[in-house]
Amino acid sequence: MKQQSERLGVDPIGKLLANLTIPATVGMLAMALHSVIDAIYIGRGVGAIGVAAVAITFPLSMLVMAISGAIGIGGASVISRALGSDQLAKANLAFGSVLMMILVVGVTGILLGLSFLTPLLRLFAASDTIMPLSSEYLGIILYGTIFFSFSFAVNYIVRAEGNAKVAMATMIISSLLNIILTPVFMFALNLGMSGAAYGTVVAQGLTSFYLFYYFYTGRSSLSVIINNIRLNITLVKEILAIGSSAFVRQGAGSIMLIIANHMLVFYGGDMAIAVLGIIHRVMMFTLMPIMGIVQGMMPLVGFNLGARKKLRVRESITLSMKVATFIATAGFLLVMLFPTLLIRIFTDDQILIDMGRSALRIMFAMSFTVGLQLVAGGVFQSLGKAREAFVLSMARQILFLIPLLFLLPPLIGLNGVWLAFPLADLFSFALTVWLILRFKNYFFLNNEKILAVSK
Repeated sequence: MKQQSERLGVDPIGKLLANLTIPATVGMLAMALHSVIDAIYIGRGVGAIGVAAVAITFPLSMLVMAISGAIGIGGASVISRALGSDQLAKANLAFGSVLMMILVVGVTGILLGLSFLTPLLRLFAASDTIMPLSSEYLGIILYGTIFFSFSFAVNYIVRAEGNAKVAMATMIISSLLNIILTPVFMFALNLGMSGAAYGTVVAQGLTSFYLFYYFYTGRSSLSVIINNIRLNITLVKEILAIGSSAFVRQGAGSIMLIIANHMLVFYGGDMAIAVLGIIHRVMMFTLMPIMGIVQGMMPLVGFNLGARKKLRVRESITLSMKVATFIATAGFLLVMLFPTLLIRIFTDDQILIDMGRSALRIMFAMSFTVGLQLVAGGVFQSLGKAREAFVLSMARQILFLIPLLFLLPPLIGLNGVWLAFPLADLFSFALTVWLILRFKNYFFLNNEKILAVSK
């Protein structure tokens, strides 16, 4: 049987892209589905104010994801290279450092979060109305920080080992457990908002146990060695250096949400926060398949670039762009045609529906361009163009969205918040097209041209 690396250079691109994409996409869709259904439970069981209360906590969730993702991405890079060079001892030592870093992040998150719960929520723009529900929810969710950090970070390592199906199963298990347990705690045990938080924490805990069992039972190339669970300073520095760009990108999203929340509360009140919470879920569900396409495309482009197989590079990029644009356009049309139906999935509150219908259409006005943007970012990463990839990943939120959030609402009120998102998409799309044209030899190869391997 041919090795995966050999298949990347000879098998049909469409088949390879599907094989590489489907596990990642299924897992990501499972995560998105869990987020959507969780919001439905809260919207139906607690009401629009409950949706707003959870939405206020998103910046902290994104910050934990940023830190955990940086550890996972950096750790996966160090571990995969160590395994590739038959340095199993170094790989296990790096894995032990990752586990200790996760433990530190988890414990620190719990202690700091609980100690400064109210100031944090005020920073995130929680009003007096939603503060009690936000405190109730986040006060429980914080106890699951260590579980969430472990499952999120270690999933990168599982995928780096080549066990994409295990990584996919982990995300599916987490989502299914959450979908099953949340209504039990919320409705059967009549715990309301607290029940939603308990369902999430227990689901994350059980998922972490599944992942730990995977490593402990020898199904992984890595081993859980107690003496290795410590901070090796040299490896920690390397892990953080590699993961730092991912942290900056994700952390920027947390800052953006804090700014957006304050603008929404000032110009639209708590209902506007609830609307953003719903739209965030819809957006996740439309973006996750595209992220799966990007993850599947990157090894194809990278391998064939190194093998100087220019036509396969071009075919990989072109097919990925077509599929991603199709998915983005389908999501755009769904929102434009059925905005009321989408909002009604989460709530029957007519005020929320009326505000959400307009906001959803405005925010998704340029969403059909997102597929091209995400694929282009993945292409630049595969080409080794770190600067261009970093600029694209930061452009939408840092260069465009945050300034627009400060500029537009004072001029046109609440609609200025919603309008900032499609304008940021438009400017990011223009930047993406400019970069594609600047590096057109990689994206649009002529048969006569010889592809130069990226320096």
